[in-house]
Amino acid sequence: MLENIRLSFRGIWSHKMRSFLTMLGIIIGIAAIIVIVSTIQGTNEQIKQNLVGSGTNTVNVTLYQDGWNYEFDYNPVPDIQPFSDSLREQLSEIDDVEGIAYIHKRDYTDQMFYLKTDLSSNSLYGVSADYFKVAGYQIIRGRGFSDRELTEAGARVCVIDKTVRATAFGGEEPVGKAIEIKGVPFTVVGVVQSRQTFEPTINSLEDWYMYSGDNTGKVFVPDSAWPLLFGFDEPETVVLRADSTDAMTSVGRDAAKLINNTLNLDTTDSAALQYKSADLLDQAADLQQLSNSTNIMLIAIASISLLVGGIGVMNIMLVSVTERTREIGLKKALGARRKQILGQFLTEAAVLSLLGGLLGIIVGIILARVISYVMQIPVAISVPAIVIAIVFSTLVGVIFGLLPSVRASKLNPIDALRYE
Repeated sequence: MLENIRLSFRGIWSHKMRSFLTMLGIIIGIAAIIVIVSTIQGTNEQIKQNLVGSGTNTVNVTLYQDGWNYEFDYNPVPDIQPFSDSLREQLSEIDDVEGIAYIHKRDYTDQMFYLKTDLSSNSLYGVSADYFKVAGYQIIRGRGFSDRELTEAGARVCVIDKTVRATAFGGEEPVGKAIEIKGVPFTVVGVVQSRQTFEPTINSLEDWYMYSGDNTGKVFVPDSAWPLLFGFDEPETVVLRADSTDAMTSVGRDAAKLINNTLNLDTTDSAALQYKSADLLDQAADLQQLSNSTNIMLIAIASISLLVGGIGVMNIMLVSVTERTREIGLKKALGARRKQILGQFLTEAAVLSLLGGLLGIIVGIILARVISYVMQIPVAISVPAIVIAIVFSTLVGVIFGLLPSVRASKLNPIDALRYE
């Protein structure tokens, strides 16, 4: 085998230009496939990050009706039992749950002001003790809520995020100032920002609506203060932090199932109130599938180059057999067996294709990086795609080199020696 490989390299080197032109189809085909697969993987990862985010791994389990979030802003408070201590304990014991918190929320809050600045377009949250930790917020000014404020009914303190600080306070120090919510003053005790540094890539208006629907400012009050503002024991939203992004789907579904079963909510009728998780991973998978199906045709077209390259290998090997007919006859006359001649030419075809595949991989990686830099398209080099490309290019050489090799092995030594 080693001798066959050495002879293959010697043959390729002695006909450098011819060998390169033969490999060109394989180089182009492999490079095209590497670029396409890398772009698909990069785009899929971007879709996943845009929808799910990076590093927080949180999933909300909230009340739905008719396939939509139940909006307390416009609908009456439903008659649903509050979460019992036993249910909260069971939720915290779900597999892959790292942390859990509970919130009330209003996407739009009328009568929320700082002095004459209207803050009604910002979201208002009533949060439990662990919310900032679970949701991935860190305090950058002031402090968070104390245990007393979280448990004492009607604690009139609030925490704001950076967006509210910028729009309402500008360059002012917000800590110690008061925000009026429904006529009740709440003292700002802290400012938070998300630990998540990832920002969705927005390339169109559709992307903006899809990825940045929750980009308003946020005002947080202790959950204990919620009845002071709205006067009802509203159903809560559960915020769960999974130990990995891939576990978010199962964590959300398990939590929703547990809540619905415990509260005896009807999950067979979409018009009935029920808890559901916002399954962003499924949404990402749907978009990724659309991206993949769009690019399957591109991969198929690029694969045609490999077919052309294989035909080129077959052609050059047939030429090589013709050129070396006397050599084959001499080897057979000296005792070389048919399988030895077959192995020599198959090895040469495989080495030729393998070299083309390796060059194609190098070219593909370089092109992927260049395209990513020039067109600002994300790419992710796929190691499995590289391995498959190497194996496939070798198989191309073996398959298309089989006919010339068999032809060479069947030559009659006397006829071969007479060939001119």
